[in-house]
Amino acid sequence: MNIEIISGSPRKESVTQRLAIYLKNYLAENTSHTIQIIDVKDWEIGLLQHVFATEAHAPEHLKPLAKRMFAANAFILITPEYNGSYSAALQNLLDHFPKQQHKPFGIVTASTGALGGMRSAQQLLLLVAALFGITSPYLLVTPFVDKKFSAEGQLLDSSFQKNIYNFIKEFLWLAESLHPEPVSSYN
Repeated sequence: MNIEIISGSPRKESVTQRLAIYLKNYLAENTSHTIQIIDVKDWEIGLLQHVFATEAHAPEHLKPLAKRMFAANAFILITPEYNGSYSAALQNLLDHFPKQQHKPFGIVTASTGALGGMRSAQQLLLLVAALFGITSPYLLVTPFVDKKFSAEGQLLDSSFQKNIYNFIKEFLWLAESLHPEPVSSYN
């Protein structure tokens, strides 16, 4: 399976990116799936003018992004919380592509505060439904992300490992159920 982790923070010094790096490395080490990160900072998308119905409809500089979006079998959305919701940059990226019908989504939020982006997680549940995606039931809400992960994406707080394990287990169960070949050996 092709799993795209979409890192939704447009900030240069994003602490959310730490979590994206960790999850990419963790999934790559523990599954046989292809894992990549789409970082919203890496793409000059502009405000929505047209939905890219196919890869061919994307502007030349966005064709590599379109190719990855259309090839993805599953997505993990990672966002900080901005004013009680997910980032506008994440919304803008997703708006440029058609509905993601029947594709599984994992929801991950991060905050330097105690609630870990819980309100943005609630908003992402509505967004995934609007995209016709299927949300994994276990969310990864990450409070104090700056203390849980290093800038290099290393887990600093081992007590958080169980949360990560449960999120990955449930996400992979959903993704592999919808795309049953090949099944990972992740337990």
